[in-house]
Amino acid sequence: MAKTIFITGASKGFGRIWAEAALKRGDKVAGTARNLDDIKDLTEQYKDTFLGLKLDVNNRQQCFDTVNQANEHFGGIDVLISNAGYGHFGFTEEISEEEARNQIETNVFGSLWVIQAVLPIMRKQQSGHILQVSSVGGVAAFPLISIYHASKWAVEGLCESLSQEVKGFGINVTLIEPSGFSTEWGTASSVHSSPMEEYEELRKAVYESFADTEAGDPKATGDAILKVIDAENPPLRVLFGKGLVEFMESTYQGRINTWKEWRAVTEEAQG
Repeated sequence: MAKTIFITGASKGFGRIWAEAALKRGDKVAGTARNLDDIKDLTEQYKDTFLGLKLDVNNRQQCFDTVNQANEHFGGIDVLISNAGYGHFGFTEEISEEEARNQIETNVFGSLWVIQAVLPIMRKQQSGHILQVSSVGGVAAFPLISIYHASKWAVEGLCESLSQEVKGFGINVTLIEPSGFSTEWGTASSVHSSPMEEYEELRKAVYESFADTEAGDPKATGDAILKVIDAENPPLRVLFGKGLVEFMESTYQGRINTWKEWRAVTEEAQG
């Protein structure tokens, strides 16, 4: 059966690819963008199944109004893909207060507002699937993008808790955790702090490591996201990218080893 999908950030990157993948197979899509001209072609190509909506996820009331408009237009919302967000590049010492607040405002609060907006609809339906775009950076952290990591670790905790809160209403929650892909996330869609000279050597090394990492083809995620959407028992977390399962095994094993090494202090702390 065709699904009705609400996607934020549908003008480019993953959001655009996923909207097109869903539309091509006959789903109905409400796609949002800051500028409606960026999704005008989808409106023209899929007149009956695509609804283009202007949305700034930083505006909580606008999130509710837009979600309700989509619900009234299509008569329900089966799937939310909360995808809007951006990456901020800057070492922790370089990040200004405004930059930090903007990153958290969009990536965390923007996601929260959209999720809150669809929950009454899905609760009434007693069904629904919320997909929140996180990142491999929502589970592991690297230099230069600390405030971005902070935002993604926040939505990881938010959605893990959410999944337990709404399971009884027939609502599933999935965190999508991509690695590096050839999207505009690290270029046109990113923001950079003013660099400090003291970090230049490390900055160069970090960018060299990024350059040595093979970026994934974002178009390949179209079929992958549909499989997650269609799953009878969707996962709480799913990684997108080659070699990530092995990387996560190593990451978690390192944490477990450290916790075990410090077990005596851990237990002593309880008294």
